[in-house]
Amino acid sequence: MQASNNELTSIIILSTLVFLLAPAFLLLYITSYNRRKKGYIIEKQTLQSEYEADLLRTQLEVQEQTMKTIAADLHDNIGQLLSLTSLTLGSIKITDVKAAKKLGDSQQLVRRSIKELRQLANLLHGEKIIETGLVDAIKYEIEWLRKSGSYTVNFNNDVPLDCDLSAKKDLILFRLVQEVINNIIKHSLATEITITLNFSQENLFLSIADNGVGFVLEEVAHGMGLSNLFKRTKAIEGDIDVVSALGKGTTIVINVPYP
Repeated sequence: MQASNNELTSIIILSTLVFLLAPAFLLLYITSYNRRKKGYIIEKQTLQSEYEADLLRTQLEVQEQTMKTIAADLHDNIGQLLSLTSLTLGSIKITDVKAAKKLGDSQQLVRRSIKELRQLANLLHGEKIIETGLVDAIKYEIEWLRKSGSYTVNFNNDVPLDCDLSAKKDLILFRLVQEVINNIIKHSLATEITITLNFSQENLFLSIADNGVGFVLEEVAHGMGLSNLFKRTKAIEGDIDVVSALGKGTTIVINVPYP
């Protein structure tokens, strides 16, 4: 009888322990499952972010390679044709004074075209112009813009001369400047453009403002122009802020960790 009671007591104690421990094991299982699930989600998001970053880099590399190819064709093929044209014109001997003057003027125009073409090729072939730094690259772009005679262009630069450079970021920032200026030319009807570069606390701030017609951001947020700006800025881990209103112009500020 005593043995039966002991067995019963043991069964009751064991059952109680199982009853008490079961929820604990279940809770541990659920916690472990949720942790694994959360880890899977984070890993999936990380892979997605890495995929998007790789895709973005590939797109930018393809675009850059395309621009290099165009630059090379302009410089080598069309540039060579213009040079041959200049040589041909120079070899013509004319005794008539008026005709000789017109021929000389034509030759001068061809030489000027060659010079302009080489400048354009350099602007397209970003790596060549970035070799001298972002500041000089922007000055070069501004010089090209001023030649049109359609814009007053202001450039404010506060980047120290001894600032460490980042060739990769400089190239993308330069393309951003070109993209914004292109949008201004196409859409803004502006007459004045102000470009500002500031460096503070290991961050580079690029601001491009115009006095054009402006726009409603929500209406053009998904347009190709702004989309490219956001993609390029994201590629160098930067932030972009677009401020615009109808009749009040547009200001675009890009903040990038630098170098």
